[in-house]
Amino acid sequence: MGLAVLWPGGAPPHERTGVGFDRQTYEATVTEVVEVNCKDVGASGVPPTGDTSTAEGSSAVQQENGTCKKATIRVDTGKDKGRTFTEIVQPDQSRQLHEGQDVVVAYEPSAPKDLQYSVTDVNRRIPMALLAGIFALAVVVVGRMRGVMALVALAISFLVLTFFILPAILQGSNPLVVAVVGASAIMLIALYMCHGLSARTSVAVLGTLLSLLLIGLLGSGFIDWAALTGNTDDNTGLIHGLYPSIDMSGLLLAGVIIGSLGVLDDVTVTQTSAVWELHEANPTMGWRGLYRAGIRIGRDHIASVVNTLVLAYAGAALPLLLLFSIAQSSVGTVANSELVAEEIVRTLVGSIGLVASVPVTTALAALVVSADRPEKGAVSAGAQPVPAGTQPAPGRGGRGRRRKR
Repeated sequence: MGLAVLWPGGAPPHERTGVGFDRQTYEATVTEVVEVNCKDVGASGVPPTGDTSTAEGSSAVQQENGTCKKATIRVDTGKDKGRTFTEIVQPDQSRQLHEGQDVVVAYEPSAPKDLQYSVTDVNRRIPMALLAGIFALAVVVVGRMRGVMALVALAISFLVLTFFILPAILQGSNPLVVAVVGASAIMLIALYMCHGLSARTSVAVLGTLLSLLLIGLLGSGFIDWAALTGNTDDNTGLIHGLYPSIDMSGLLLAGVIIGSLGVLDDVTVTQTSAVWELHEANPTMGWRGLYRAGIRIGRDHIASVVNTLVLAYAGAALPLLLLFSIAQSSVGTVANSELVAEEIVRTLVGSIGLVASVPVTTALAALVVSADRPEKGAVSAGAQPVPAGTQPAPGRGGRGRRRKR
């Protein structure tokens, strides 16, 4: 119902700004690279490459004794297919072009003809596609049919993200509502496709939903209290400039919810499976015993998952943390910065939801599975009743042995 009500008609159109990712790009190939003297580049009129990865920028062109490279690039796609242009590669740039390399070029129609195209990145499609193929093969070989279903669920998750969550947010829908509906749809599809339609899976679904609700409430409260705007870098600034109606703090909260979903699925499915296996091992164990045994397993899971989540966020923000370290900023100053505060709130809110999912899911699983526990004196499923008047015969070791009928 949520998907039907919030389904977008498509992202609203806008004129390209030519900034960041909002550029028209094409595929191209480096056809020739020759060495030139950097002091002669300024007079040649050939612009430097669009790679601005060095702090010096174009200052390297002014070196008197440096050796630069002049690259000739051929456009391979688009209306100007076959057109060539040249760029200067500075010697201190982190990215050096070489002959035969596949690159991505940006096109700016309003620029002078000699400056309309510029190299923006390397074309990585082939290695990325090969890595994805190796990943899919490993999942299928190890997981077999369940691995195949996991890949199908992964593809559907990307479809929901691409065709529902992102366009709905751009269209102006509340990012929190869109994230909850989209994450719930992804969760239902992924869990039931990978683990089957059963009571066990339904318990994991319910535990995940309750944990997502807690994450949403905590995230909303602390994002507002900490006055986090969600507009902290060039990309979010560009989004806000193109679509001012988007609630950037709501977008931050939506990211917290979607980012926590994958780990939540892992925790809830694991806890549910643990309780079910404990019940299979000892069908007479009541729900309290199942809960106590399951929560002991969950404590180990909590320790590893929380550490994983914190390290994942720290790894993503490592360049930023290095900048603070270079500036010799105190821990309080670093934590108070909005860039770092966002990651702290994201990590802690997600971790609280993960921790809460363990007792909640374990309790639900124990209650559901213990409902099938046989009553005292009842004949268990599949057991043959003992005929009247037949008593077990004594056997070795004091154990009884039932007579044949």
